[in-house]
Amino acid sequence: MKNGEASMKSRGRKVETVDEYLAGLPPGQRAALGKLRRAIRAAAPGAEERISYGIPGYRLDGRMLVWFGAGARHCAFYPGGIVPEFRRELEGYETSKGTIRFSERKLLPAALVRRIVKARIAARRRPASGRGAKRP
Repeated sequence: MKNGEASMKSRGRKVETVDEYLAGLPPGQRAALGKLRRAIRAAAPGAEERISYGIPGYRLDGRMLVWFGAGARHCAFYPGGIVPEFRRELEGYETSKGTIRFSERKLLPAALVRRIVKARIAARRRPASGRGAKRP
């Protein structure tokens, strides 16, 4: 079983909680994602923690806000399309439009995670502009 697959299952069944998901990871990834989890919860204390698309995610005001997960060789934070707004602060990390990859040796700073989550919340609460505007 590959490392990423191990995190998806716990004792032969799909994980149902974030604690189960984290328990299926190697110690380094578990610690790294545990720190990320604490930073997300600090920034969005009213968010509901759940498993969504097989990985831990946070729902706020009835909509998914952010996710995180573990790959074979990295950890990832999925805050959505807001990532480019933090391009300078994320130098040295592998990023794409909605993903930030990091390792257990080079964690995302908790203060940065909190700023990203708060910016995501603020963007979601702004009224959409124009017809067919994309939701962040």
